[in-house]
Amino acid sequence: MRIDGRCLGLVYGREEKTTCLKDVSISVKPGEMTVIQGPSGSGKSSLIYLLSGLRIPTSGTVYINDVDLESYSPYEKDVLRKEKFGFVFQRLFLLNYLSALENVMIGIHHKVTDSKQFALSLLKKLGILHLADKKPPYLSQGQRQRIAIARALANTPEVIFADEPTAALDHENALDVMNVLHECKNHASILVVTHDISILEKAEKVLTLKDGKL
Repeated sequence: MRIDGRCLGLVYGREEKTTCLKDVSISVKPGEMTVIQGPSGSGKSSLIYLLSGLRIPTSGTVYINDVDLESYSPYEKDVLRKEKFGFVFQRLFLLNYLSALENVMIGIHHKVTDSKQFALSLLKKLGILHLADKKPPYLSQGQRQRIAIARALANTPEVIFADEPTAALDHENALDVMNVLHECKNHASILVVTHDISILEKAEKVLTLKDGKL
């Protein structure tokens, strides 16, 4: 799946307006990992919200395989995000009353022969299989981060949006996570936003966002 943002702008507020993004154009293509790097407050997360349809741009257009995203109904947008997109947010949104395994399994919406074994394989790939029965409150931030990444991959998405996916990890574990995401490019378009320039070696394309401009 290809996503194109053309001349995107985003302005917050009605009376006191704050310009977040200005005339941003970007293509996220299948088989590529695109990384957007830049300082905090530069608009990186807002760009993910626009490209995934979680926010409507103030100006410009988002296209999904050359179809205007705003031509989708709210229901069609929900189905698109549920069935085709995988998200890693800065806020992880894990369910504290479920185990790590159960948190991953709720991300599986397509038919697999054994959803439990598939979820376990994702936990193993991310080095946290031994935590399958643990609940999030008893895990470190980095461990919770990797559970959230496993959940984002659970539906074999066609597009992966990862917002600071390595923020809570040390350098070695951050590189491991980037390797896992990079492996997904065989079936997905991948967009990663980060301020950590030390993890960019796997990216096919690196863009810099500063003061809302790409």
